[in-house]
Amino acid sequence: MLLFKKVADLQQYLQKISNEGKTIGFVPTMGALHQGHLSLVNRAKSEASCTVVSIFVNPTQFNDKKDLKKYPRTLGNDIEMLSSVQTTVLFAPSVEEVYPKGLDTSLDLDFGQLATVMEGAFRPGHFDGMAQVVHRLLDIVKPDMLFMGQKDFQQLTIVRSMLKQLNHKTSLVVCPIIREKDGLAMSSRNRRLTPTYREKAVLLSQILSKVKSNIHNRTPESMSKMALKTLTDAGFRPEYFDIVDGVTLQPVKQFTDSDFIVALTAAWAGEIRLIDNMVLKEQKKAILA
Repeated sequence: MLLFKKVADLQQYLQKISNEGKTIGFVPTMGALHQGHLSLVNRAKSEASCTVVSIFVNPTQFNDKKDLKKYPRTLGNDIEMLSSVQTTVLFAPSVEEVYPKGLDTSLDLDFGQLATVMEGAFRPGHFDGMAQVVHRLLDIVKPDMLFMGQKDFQQLTIVRSMLKQLNHKTSLVVCPIIREKDGLAMSSRNRRLTPTYREKAVLLSQILSKVKSNIHNRTPESMSKMALKTLTDAGFRPEYFDIVDGVTLQPVKQFTDSDFIVALTAAWAGEIRLIDNMVLKEQKKAILA
């Protein structure tokens, strides 16, 4: 595995790869890697000639600076994990490399209601920062394919919108959520859970599964209320449990309102914020292809 910390050095290497007619797959991460990340790397390896993984804790997408400071940084362990799956390239730049002085990396895009609901309502500015860094990294790496996980479903929707608005040549490849044996969605934040909350955290996926099994005999509103109450009674502090159209991210009143419906939730487990989602109904297979 090759490690690059400078943009110029990485681009020089990738230009040679591109000149040879090889395809480049890109997996952007913020480090603190787990098996979910490695599943993205393995997917990229199966579809691209060269797999590039970035590790960059992006300051512009943290609306809470304390959260940025607490975010786990485990570069040594991350390198070992990426080496174990024979990653081609690791890009681990500094903030100054990604956002050099004098370079305007801002974006003038309109995500509309995609960015104002759910995460957007509770984390103001988050998606602007996320889109900014993804666009910047795409500009650096210039990949043929971008591999991202379904766990950040709203983020995926906004990245898809960004690529469409910019008529970007990079194609988005969405990979399924990887879960622990008990069903908890893998996350870098899980390692910060207390033992008590780690044991209870599986409740999020259990509720999502329960909602999915009841789409034929309950309304979305009643299921959302049930989910919020169940989480609250268990000691969580839920921010939302929304059942939405998987394309527009707008709430559905009936499960017959759309042929692509997703339930998304965010809840505080003590001091750790967890998110999860589950596709409840899907006929548009290309959406998560």
